[in-house]
Amino acid sequence: MSSGRTSQRTARRTAGLLLLAPSLLGTTVFLLVPVAVALWLSLQRWDLVSPPTWAGLDNYAAIAADPAVRRSLVTTVLFTALVIPVQTALGLASALLLDRRLPGSAVFRVTFVVPWVSAPLVVGLVWRWVLDPSTGALNALTGVRVEWLTSPALALPAVAFVTVWTHVGYVALFYLAGLAAIPQELGDAARIDGAGAWRRFWSITLPLLRPTTSFVLVTGIIASFQVFDTVYAMTRGGPGGATQVIAYQIYAEAFTALRMGRAAALSVVLLVVMVALTVSLRWWFARRSTYEMVV
Repeated sequence: MSSGRTSQRTARRTAGLLLLAPSLLGTTVFLLVPVAVALWLSLQRWDLVSPPTWAGLDNYAAIAADPAVRRSLVTTVLFTALVIPVQTALGLASALLLDRRLPGSAVFRVTFVVPWVSAPLVVGLVWRWVLDPSTGALNALTGVRVEWLTSPALALPAVAFVTVWTHVGYVALFYLAGLAAIPQELGDAARIDGAGAWRRFWSITLPLLRPTTSFVLVTGIIASFQVFDTVYAMTRGGPGGATQVIAYQIYAEAFTALRMGRAAALSVVLLVVMVALTVSLRWWFARRSTYEMVV
C-alpha cells in the first residue's frame, strides 16, 4: 500500500515538473543566463572589438566615481517622482469613473489600453512630432513656440507626461479589477449608516485597494527606472543630459563609448536597486495590507 502511494506521489511530482518545465526553461534562458552574463561581463574590459580582459572591480569603481552616472541616477529618481504619483492618481480616478458604468465606458476602456499596448518607440516618435518646437502639431495649434524637447527645464516633464499618458490606462485596468473585487454589501451598509461618497471611498474603497496599489506602485517604479524607448525616441538623453536616465546611460556606455564592462556593471547596480526597492515596497505594503476600516 505504501509503495503504491509512493509511486502516486512520484507520478504527481513528475507531472508537475513536466508542466513547469517550459516556464523553468524560459526563466533560465531569458532571465538567469542574461544576469549571469552581465555579472561576468561587469568584471571585464571589452570594447566589442578586442577580446575581453579581466578588470575585477575596476568597472564598479569607475561608475562610482563618474559624475555622469550620479547625474543619471538623480534624473531617474526625479523622473520616477514625476511619473508615479500622477500616473497612480489618474489611474485610480479613471477606474472610479469607469466603474460607474456610464454611457460609453466600454469604449473608454478600450481607448485607455491602446497607448499601453502600442510600441513605446512608436509612441515616442509620434509625441516627438507633436512636441517638436519648430514643426510640432501642438505649437502649430496654439500659435506659441514652446521648446518642449529642447529646453532643459521642460524636456524631462515632457517625457514624463508621455509616460503617464501611456501607462494610465494600464493602471486604471488594475484598479478596475480591484474595485470589482470589493463586496458591494460594504458600500451599501455604509450608505445606510449615512456615510457619504468621500467617506465610503476613504474608509472602505481605498483600504481594500491596498494590494492593487502595492502592485501598481511596484511595477510602475520598476518601469520608470527602466524607461529607455521613450527617452531614445524623443530626446536621445538631451538636451544637455537633462533626460539621460540610467537606462539611457547604460546604452551610451555600451554603444557610444564602447565600454561594455562599465555598462554591464551599471546594469548590475540597477538590478540591485530594483530588487531593494521591490522588497522594501512589498514589505511596507505587507504590513499595511489589512482590511480594517479607517474610523
